[in-house]
Amino acid sequence: MELAYYSDYAVRLVNSEEPARGKDSLTSVEAVRDLFGVNQSAGRRATDADVTRFRSVRGRLRAVFEAADTGDETLAVDLLNSLLLEFPVSPQISGHDFRDDDGRPLWHMHLADHPSNATAGYAAIAAMGLAFHLTEYGVDRLGLCEAVPCRNAYLDTSTNRSRRYCSDRCATRANVAAYRARKRLEADRSERTGLAAESAQRTSASGER
Repeated sequence: MELAYYSDYAVRLVNSEEPARGKDSLTSVEAVRDLFGVNQSAGRRATDADVTRFRSVRGRLRAVFEAADTGDETLAVDLLNSLLLEFPVSPQISGHDFRDDDGRPLWHMHLADHPSNATAGYAAIAAMGLAFHLTEYGVDRLGLCEAVPCRNAYLDTSTNRSRRYCSDRCATRANVAAYRARKRLEADRSERTGLAAESAQRTSASGER
């Protein structure tokens, strides 16, 4: 398993809130545990106190994406480094759950956390995963959706660095909105052209008299 896989932890946490829409799904212990996905054993450590702690880490991770989105690479790296220092992990070789045809372990790198609480464990692997993604693909591969008012975080893994939206749904909505805006502009231009032509005709007719 590539260590950059853990960057999904950061995206899931950041996108648990949609500030522009006034939505926040991180309101209970169950919501915190859901963020862990298949890592249910780690999620079971969550308590009520982790809801507030998770929200704090979420704000700091969003700040990383915001800095990257505005092109401030140094700030993005500094913010991420502060998380890495506060929530350290230990890379380890693991072979659990993955076997080849002969039943031998498929060795891979794994991030082992040693948390005092569920938030510390989640923040550690989210920050490390995001750090691996950033150094592997570049700061400009961390983005915020351009579809208004979404602004969800995403990781750009496209071959030509062309991703602008967090999902196909947002891309479609943005394209439809842009198409309708172009049509309105064309209609307005056509109407103004028609009115100008009518005015010119009236002026010409008045002059002939």
